Parts: sequence; structure tokens; C-alpha cells
Amino acid sequence: MIRFDNVSKRYPGRKEALSGLSMDLPDGEMAFLTGHSGAGKSTLLKLIARIERATRGTLLVGNVNLSTLPRRRVPWLRRQMGIVFQDHHLLYDRTVFDNVALPLVIAGYRSGELARRVHAALDKVGLLDKEKQMPITLSGGEQQRVGIARAVVHRPRLLLADEPTGNLDPALSREIMDLFVQFNHVGVTVLVATHDIALTEAFGLPVLSLEGGALSRDDFHGRAHGA
Repeated sequence: MIRFDNVSKRYPGRKEALSGLSMDLPDGEMAFLTGHSGAGKSTLLKLIARIERATRGTLLVGNVNLSTLPRRRVPWLRRQMGIVFQDHHLLYDRTVFDNVALPLVIAGYRSGELARRVHAALDKVGLLDKEKQMPITLSGGEQQRVGIARAVVHRPRLLLADEPTGNLDPALSREIMDLFVQFNHVGVTVLVATHDIALTEAFGLPVLSLEGGALSRDDFHGRAHGA
């Protein structure tokens, strides 16, 4: 599903955020992406979503080479993905329903199918009874679940999450991760960036760990420091 081959990313005037990174996330797998602040986790996710472009190397998502993907095809690429952010990025002047429906509106879905998919996504995250509320009236955990519903409403093949539990207490963090596991169980490839090592250990899933922009642990290929 995702393959990095000797990928580097350098921002202007700064050292490399990623340096010669090679890794694979197989189709249908779920993995955690760990590392200290500044290790390159967010940069790696931005490269996958083509928010940023690699300075060197080859990056494949599915069978698509992102290094040669024309700009006009980027919206098509992102429609294959769901992206969850730590700070939700919700529209606070729109209802929960309208927030979740946004990707479908952009894609041109008809109202009947749109409503059916939004209700299914909200039901999956346990917020069907909140569809008419404004996001500001919800708790932090509920707002994060709205963000997850919006990320999966178009049934993506790949789900990316950047520190999705960073502002939540341990119990809510576990609930959010349980949701990601449920999506993975129905065939969605999931990559979750987190600094919460205790949480990753609780799930026993593969870990990809970055240190200084390089891969220090890769459970899919048995690599670690000194390996």
C-alpha cells in the first residue's frame, strides 16, 4: 500500500526532516508511527497525502508514484484517503452532519446517498444522535470522533491519523484507537502517528519508529537500532 524507497525531505534553510527513508506498510495492515517531537512523523504523513513533496527518492501509494503524480491528480489521490488531525479541523459554523458530509459534497454525491453514508459514519463512531448539534457543544473526544467520521465517510482504502489522541485522556485515547482497529478489521490500511508509547504497547500492533528523520524500528522487516 505504502512504499518509501530512499526518501528524503529537506525544508528550505533547515536540515533534512527525513533522510534516506525506506519502509513499507502492506495493504490491509495497521501500524503505529512513533518518535519524539521533530522526528519526522508529521512530515512522513504529509508526503503520503502529497501535502508536501519528497526532495529525493521514490514514494508509492498503491501503485501510484507520488514523485511523478501531476498536480491535477492530487485531489483524486486524496479521495482514496481519510486523514484525521489532532486538532479536528472542524467547521464550527456547521452542524455535525454538515461537517461529516463535506467530502461527499465536494465529490458531488446526491442527497440520498450522501445522507445514508453520513448516518452510517456517525453511527460507527457513536454520534448518530448528535448529527444536528454544533461541534462547539461537543466534548473533545466527541469532536475527534466527528473528525474520524468525516475521514471515513467516503470509505477510503487508507486512513492516516496524526497524533489523534494528543489532547485526550487515557480512556478516551483507548476508545479512539479502538475505532481505528475496527476500520482496519474491515480492510482499511491504517497508519497512526503517536508519541504515546504506552498506548501502542497496549494494542500489540506493528510499530514504525523514527529518530532524527531515519527509521530506527520497523516491525514489518525486523529492523531496529543495531540490527
